[in-house]
Formats: sequence, structure tokens, C-alpha cells
Amino acid sequence: MNKTTVAPLIDIMKKLRDPEKGCPWDLKQTYATIVPYTLEEAYEVADAIEQADFEELKGELGDLLFQVIFYCQLAVEDGLFDFSDVVDTVCEKLTRRHPHVFGEQSFTEEQVKANWEAEKQKERMVKNDNEFTSILSNIPKSQPALTRANKIQKRCASVGFDWPDVQGALDKVDEEVAELKAELHASTIDTDKVTDEMGDLMFAMVNLSRKLKLDPEATLRQASAKFTRRFNAIEQLAHQENTHLENLELSEMEALWREVKKAEKIN
Repeated sequence: MNKTTVAPLIDIMKKLRDPEKGCPWDLKQTYATIVPYTLEEAYEVADAIEQADFEELKGELGDLLFQVIFYCQLAVEDGLFDFSDVVDTVCEKLTRRHPHVFGEQSFTEEQVKANWEAEKQKERMVKNDNEFTSILSNIPKSQPALTRANKIQKRCASVGFDWPDVQGALDKVDEEVAELKAELHASTIDTDKVTDEMGDLMFAMVNLSRKLKLDPEATLRQASAKFTRRFNAIEQLAHQENTHLENLELSEMEALWREVKKAEKIN
């Protein structure tokens, strides 16, 4: 098998979708039904990278590539485009967005970012027949909420609607915390208002992450992984004491938690 071409993979996909001899599961799939699998494969790629498991990454990238091939096969059957068209489109886009690499221009890092956003805005204008188009257009609503919030804030920052420094973003977090507390301490708690304030706080936290040059999705995934590791450890400690967490008082579980954290610092 030639390692420099995706032709064998495209051929496998064609056979899986063959009306007479294909796989029943693959034959019944549509663009919409395979989206969840595409998202799952993307997260598995991210997980392999976080674990620095590059042998696993190789396989996960293959799975993700297969998702692209799947969509392309559906498009071929609908007479829309094929894999070559997808490659040509992205090559043209990347070449156009990098005139400092493929042309004669010379950009600083900030100019690179500005040009990238300018080119994307041009693309949005063309897509909408050169009518007014918001810079927030075409941000997929199906993106994870943290990722979408980060994307919205980056777009706004690209036109100067941004805090000048981290302190401004941090102060906004404090403001949102105070507003949430006010709703929680109200004589009558309004669930809708609490939800609204909690959303504002989360949005402000995403913005603070952006100002700190942290990816909010990756940061929260890291925090979740740390919590999971520590919780698994206190489960193990409880097991060693021949008991289960549900049989312990909260204070006892907190004591185990502190023990785990202390052990992590020592190691």
C-alpha cells in the first residue's frame, strides 16, 4: 500500500458505501448522523495528545481522517464535491491567508493575525454577496460552549473591543461574582436571573483565560483530569480501609482529599 496517498482509504470508503455489497451500517449514514462520531474522534485525538501517547495519536488521526473521507463520499454520491476538491479548497485558502510565506510580503506576528482575520472577513463578505456581515457570523453554534465563547471574544478583540490588560478581565470576573452573589442572597431567588448571572460569570472566566493566553477548553479538561485523579485516589484510600465513600462523613472524605493533595506535593 502506497503510504503517500489516501487513494486506498477512499477506495475502502467506496466499497463500504456500495449499494449492493457495502456495509449496512455505513449505507444508512448521512452527513448529520456521523457528526457525533466526528466530534468523538476529534476529542480522542485531543486526549491522545494530552497523554503524549503518540502511537495512539497515529491511530486516532487515522480515524479522524476517515471521517473526512466519509463526508467526501457522501458528497460524491450527491454530485457536490470529492476529496480532491476539499484539498484544493484548503490549499487555496492557506496560500491566500499566508502572503508572508507564499508571497513577497513581510509580516510581524501581530500583522499575521490581523491579515488572517481580514481574509476571513473578506470570505464572509463574499459568502453573503458582499452585504454587511457581522464579524461574529459563521461561528458554529454546535461548538462546545467554552470554545464558542472563546471564539466570539477573539473575533471582538480583533477589532479592538477588548480589555487592554489582564486586570480588566479579572475585575470583570469579580463584578460577575458579586452579581451572582446578589441574586443568590435575594429574598426570593429567581432561577432565570441566577442562570443569567452564572452564564455571565462563565463567559467572563473564558475571557480571562483568553487574556492569560490559555485555552479555556483545554484548561478545564486539565482541571477535570486532576479532579478525577484525586477522586480516584481517595476511593483507593477508602478501599484500603475496607470501606466505601458513601459510608464516610463529608469531613472524613475531605480528610482523605487533603491527604491525597499532600502526597502529590511531596511527590
